[in-house]
This record gives sequence, structure tokens and C-alpha cells, in this order.
Amino acid sequence: MILPIDQVDQSNAAESSASFDLMLKATEPLEPIATAVVHPCDDASLEGAIAARDNGLITPILVGPKDKINAAASEAGLDISGCEIIDAAHSHEAAKLAVSLVHEGRAQALMKGALHTDEIMGEVVHKTRGLRTERRMSHVFVLDVPTYPKPLLISDAAINIFPDLETKADIIQNAIELGHALGVDLPKVAILSAVETIYPKIPSTVEAAALCKMAERGQITGGLLDGPLAFDNAVSKAAAETKGIVSEVAGDPDILIAPDLEAGNMIAKQLMYLAGADSAGLVLGARVPVMLTSRADGTLSRVVSAALAQLMVHYRQGKAYL
Repeated sequence: MILPIDQVDQSNAAESSASFDLMLKATEPLEPIATAVVHPCDDASLEGAIAARDNGLITPILVGPKDKINAAASEAGLDISGCEIIDAAHSHEAAKLAVSLVHEGRAQALMKGALHTDEIMGEVVHKTRGLRTERRMSHVFVLDVPTYPKPLLISDAAINIFPDLETKADIIQNAIELGHALGVDLPKVAILSAVETIYPKIPSTVEAAALCKMAERGQITGGLLDGPLAFDNAVSKAAAETKGIVSEVAGDPDILIAPDLEAGNMIAKQLMYLAGADSAGLVLGARVPVMLTSRADGTLSRVVSAALAQLMVHYRQGKAYL
């Protein structure tokens, strides 16, 4: 039974999220996905994992120091008696063991607990024992912005600092795939820069144009791309019309592609902290989705991130759910 969104602990979150509520409802017919929760040794990470379990999203496998996990559960008043615990001496070993569970076919997703991002991602991207695929990994924020009529995906704001053209193509493809998993048949992708015209002194405008041509030639598939677009005419039809931009994407994007990590991170966090957006997100491009939540994220963010992972896993398995 899905816990209504307004009954989930929404630390650092605004009021009930309509888009997130729909995402949770979409998961109701789906089986939980086996998820290795890496080093869940504090209240926040353990509560998020257990809330995701109680909402039928994941079957958690808790990987970390058993004594610390039990102590955190006791302090938070959480019942973890039904959860498998794989003992690990420390966070580095927990990350390594969690990745090995994927290779063994025992885990369909990873969830970050109380450890640094570079610890878990270091194992995920490891050249020999990691979870690499032919596609570059990237992070996708999924935001429910009160002033925007649908979920807004923003990438990449957490993994690729200064992505080159080929990396941006993978970033876009990863985001499009998540859009498909959320039930959007042809996601509209706005490739952002400071201006909406090609200006060689701003390399991101040239790359945006190249990415659109790549989509025309079938090198990026499944989405409708336009760019370069400045943020205002990307999200506002009025701004686009004022500037004479004729575009099916401008004013109605499902996905915003930032020119670099700094820009993407600032856009996402400004929407969260100034516009009251609720957030969730995944790392994609690995063999399995990775729920890479921040220590500042509340339970709502962790639960919806688990829902995204569940939808993505079932989408890849070809199951219909929307």
C-alpha cells in the first residue's frame, strides 16, 4: 500500500507534491526491487530505506557495520527485523560489497547511505569491478516545482563537472530514458546556455546546436531536442514568444540540460530553496540505478528516488505500468 505523500516525513520539503504523488501511484502494481543500501548507519539514511520498503518500492539489503546499523535503528525506533544485513567493517567495504551484490544478481539498485558520494561512486565506476556500461554515467534531478505543470528533469548537476560533447550526448540519452520510464513518450529536451543563439565565444551554444544535429542524425534518440536556449525562454512560452523563438520545446520542456555541473547544480538548488521545489534523483548509465541522495535530503526525497529507481528497473524489463 502506497503511503500518501502528505504522510511521508517531508523534512526540507514543501507541501504535498502532485507530480511525486502520481509517481508513487504509478508504482503500486510493481514488485519491489532488491536494493543494496550502502552504509545506512544514521537516522536519515535508515529511515529513508525503511520508508521506501514500507511503500512497497524496495526490498532493502542493509550493507554496513551490523552493530552501527542496529544502533541507528534502535535510536530511530525503526523495525529492521525483516531486513537482511550484510556486515561490513567500514563504508569503503560496504560500497565494495554492495556493488558485488549487483554482479551476483542479488541487487537491482543501489541506495547511498551515510557515506561520502566519492566512496560509493568510486566503486560504481571502478574499471574492473564496477558497474560501467558503454554509456557515461550522469545524475538526473527530478523536481516537482509548484509553478511548473509537470515534473522537471535537470542534468547533470552531480557527476560530470565539465562534460564534453560526447558526454553531453550520454547525459541527454540517460535523461530521455528516465523520461520514458516516467511515461513521457517523447520528452522535450531544452539544452541550456546563456543565450538562445549560436555564439562561438560561448562554447555551450555551439555544442547545443551540435547535439540537436546529432538527434536529427539518430545519434541521440527518443526525445525532441532544441538549443541553445536561455533559461527564461526554455521554461516560459511568453519569454520565447517575445524573443521570436519558434520551437516545440521552448516553454514546455520535460528536461533541462545544463552546460556544466556548476550551472546544473545551481539551477536545481535555486528551484528547491527559492521556488519550493521537491526533489529526487538517480545516477543513470550504470548497470543499475543509483539513488544518490544528499545528507540534507529528507525522507520524501529518498522515497521518491526509490520510486524512480523502481520505475526505471521495471521499464528496462519491459513491463507496462502506466
